[in-house]
Amino acid sequence: MNYPNGRKGVSQSSLKQGKTKATFSNRGMTLEEDIALTNDYYRHANIAVVHKKPTPVQIVNVDYPKRSAAVIKEAYFKQASTTDFNGVYRGRYIDFEAKETKNKTSFPLSNIHQHQIDHMRACDTHGGICFIIVKFAVYEEVYFLPAVKLFLYWDDQFQGGRKSIPYDQMKVEGELIPFHYQARVDYAAALDKLYF
Repeated sequence: MNYPNGRKGVSQSSLKQGKTKATFSNRGMTLEEDIALTNDYYRHANIAVVHKKPTPVQIVNVDYPKRSAAVIKEAYFKQASTTDFNGVYRGRYIDFEAKETKNKTSFPLSNIHQHQIDHMRACDTHGGICFIIVKFAVYEEVYFLPAVKLFLYWDDQFQGGRKSIPYDQMKVEGELIPFHYQARVDYAAALDKLYF
């Protein structure tokens, strides 16, 4: 069976033969796809208005094989992007980054970039709510970590500290976001708990 998004389904025969590991908790979705579905639900339910930010691209070379089909052959990023998502929730500006890691013991800070930290600090200074959502793929766990806590780890790495956030610390300092059917990554619940 094929899914509407074009992905192939897993056949029972391949499961029996051990060719594919069956996992149903995330159904093949990436963290960003799950957040996009959550944001759609939030908009339709009038909970929040949050969108993925487009990455600014400069198109250099386009091929027009036929009038109705243009193919981009060469393009460059105009500038470093800031964070993945932004919007408004309960009258407050929110801005956040979504990251996945396959690491079992920690979230490497190398997954974040200095310009993203600078952007979140600027938004935080002006009263915005900034955070990261981190998925530990091995455990199928998603955590909400406020940017102010991220800043401490970020700054500490330049003072000889760790270059990662230990998984055990993420469990203590972050908010676990349980998987839901409609709001797959229900970060609004974490916002309510921490800010409202």
